[in-house]
Amino acid sequence: MMEELLTQLKLARIREVYQDWIDKASKEEMSYADFLHGLLSDEVCARGENQIKRRMKQACFPFEKTIEQFDFSLRPELKRQVILNCMDETFVHKGRSLVLIGPPGTGKTHVSISVGIKMIQLGYNVKFVMAQGLINDYVGMKDTGDRQELLNSLARVDLLIIDEFGYLPHDKEAGSLFYQVISDRYEKNGTIITSNKSLRSWAEMLHDSSLATALIDRLMHHGEVFYLSGESYRLRGKKKYLEGDTPSAELNLEMSDCQVKTG
Repeated sequence: MMEELLTQLKLARIREVYQDWIDKASKEEMSYADFLHGLLSDEVCARGENQIKRRMKQACFPFEKTIEQFDFSLRPELKRQVILNCMDETFVHKGRSLVLIGPPGTGKTHVSISVGIKMIQLGYNVKFVMAQGLINDYVGMKDTGDRQELLNSLARVDLLIIDEFGYLPHDKEAGSLFYQVISDRYEKNGTIITSNKSLRSWAEMLHDSSLATALIDRLMHHGEVFYLSGESYRLRGKKKYLEGDTPSAELNLEMSDCQVKTG
C-alpha cells in the first residue's frame, strides 16, 4: 500500500529508502520532524542528481573534463581566474561570451566543456554542438519552419558551446546562420566558441566581411578572446614521430607495445 502511494506521488527515492529510514528512526529514537526531514532530503538530493544526469545527456558533450584536470602551466596565455569567472552565473545572466582560438590539441574543447559542466551543476541548460554539424543540419533543412525551430532551440539554451568553428570550409549559408545564432543570444545567454582561425580570418571563412564584422562585434561586446599556442596535449612525447627521426626498429617496438596494451 505504501509503495503504491509513493509511486502515484512519483517519490521514487523515498520508495527505495523509506524502510531504512523507519529502522533508523526506531533505533535512534528520532522525532517525527527529524524523520520526515531526512526522508524528504533524500528525495531532494536524488532529484538533483537525476536533473544533472539529464542535463549532461542533453548537453551532448563528446567527453567530460573538469577545470581541475586542465594544466594552466602549459597555457600561460590563458588566465585561470578569467576562466573561473566564466563559471559564475553572471556569464549566463549577462549574456557574456568566450572565444578560444588555437591549433588542435591546445585545450580549447577541454576548457569549454569544463565551463559547461559547471553551469549544469549550477542548474543551467547547456548545449554542445560541432560547428560543421550545425551547418549541415541547417543546410539540410529545406522547410523554413524547421530552420526557425532549430534557431529558436539554440537561442533558448542557457549556455551554447560551438566547437571547431572554421576547421572545415563552411557553406556560404554559414555566415547568415552563425550571425543569426549569435544575434539571438546577444545580451541574453552565454556563448563559447572554439576555433583554429583568427578573428581576422572569419570574414573569408564566412564568405561575407560585413556579417563577420557584425558577429565579432556582438561576441566581443561582452566577451573575451584568447589565443592558445604550444604543443598539442595529444602529441606530447610524439614529436619525434612527426619529425621522422625515429629509427624504424624503435618505432616498430613501440607500436608493438601499443598493440599489446590495447589488445
